Parts: sequence; C-alpha cells; structure tokens
Amino acid sequence: MAFNFFKNLIGNADHTETLQEDGATGPRLDNMPGRLFRQEFNNTPGAVLLDVRTPAEFKSGTIARSVNIDYMSPAFKTKVAGLDKSKTYFVFCRSGNRSLQACKTMHKLGFDVRNLMGGIGEW
Repeated sequence: MAFNFFKNLIGNADHTETLQEDGATGPRLDNMPGRLFRQEFNNTPGAVLLDVRTPAEFKSGTIARSVNIDYMSPAFKTKVAGLDKSKTYFVFCRSGNRSLQACKTMHKLGFDVRNLMGGIGEW
C-alpha cells in the first residue's frame, strides 16, 4: 500500500488501490480515481451512489442520483446497516477522506464499496 501512496503522490493516480488483504474473497474495498470510479459506477448494474457529506453540503450540490447519509451523524452505522448488501456502493465526500472512512466502516459490515479518491471534484 505504501508503494501506491507514493505513486499517487508523484502523479500516477490513474489506478485502483485495493484496501483489503491480498487474496481476500467477498466484498471489495477499493479506492479509485475519478475516471475509473465513474466508469465502474456506470458499468455496475444496480450500483448505488452514496454522498456521505452533511445535509447542508448535499443541498449545495451533489452528483445526480446520489443518496445522502451523513458520515458524521451518530446514526450513520444504523442507517447503512439497513442498506441492501447485495448492491455495490460508490461513496464520495468533499475530499475523499470521510468517504474512505465510511467505506472502511461499511466494508467491516459486509458491504462491497468503492471510494472516490479526491472527492466530488474528481467526478
């Protein structure tokens, strides 16, 4: 993973970073640059676009068809626990940090998740 971090740092961020152990089976947890995130979202049947920013941020503008569940809300885990685990969730926030934390939480709960590296501006 450190190698991927340095590749991103020096500008080669056109790849997906898988954040689970090598050889792991089951739901994926991937950190993806905008172009690949958008491409995989568009090619995944039944995919859900999840905006984990605050309701105020969501109201100020979001990506079409996204659902808002605020990661900072105390009810975040409860709300996501009620989601359909058979779907793939494409998660974003302003910068990619909250969404990555949301993805890690969701992955531990058994969800297949993709994080948008760099946040909504990378869409």
